[in-house]
Amino acid sequence: QVQLVESGGGLVQAGGSLRLSCACSGRTFRTYAMGWFRQVPGKEREFVASISGSGGSTLYADSVKDRFTIYRDNAKSTVYLQMNSLKPEDTAAYYCAARKASYYATRDLKLYEDWGQGTQVTVSS
Repeated sequence: QVQLVESGGGLVQAGGSLRLSCACSGRTFRTYAMGWFRQVPGKEREFVASISGSGGSTLYADSVKDRFTIYRDNAKSTVYLQMNSLKPEDTAAYYCAARKASYYATRDLKLYEDWGQGTQVTVSS
């Protein structure tokens, strides 16, 4: 099991930006696909973005496409989520996840083995 530690959440006004970071303890980080998910109370956790091990392939939820960017620095074992043009409906706890069994990005949260503790993002109108 790898340890994932998210940071960068907070309170921001609509239209603003935040960058989330997720530091991974795994020694073979470059072989993991990584993902970001979010969850609001009373709702299921939903896919936000995913990136392949090399960083060459990415996937996004339609609701965040063209506003959010996922990228990674394999030398630092860290994955990032740059969030621009934030909307109140982006308010949620954001979680990063590691898919150790495969190099390929995926939207399916069941395929991610390890999860961080989450970081809260609140967007005010």
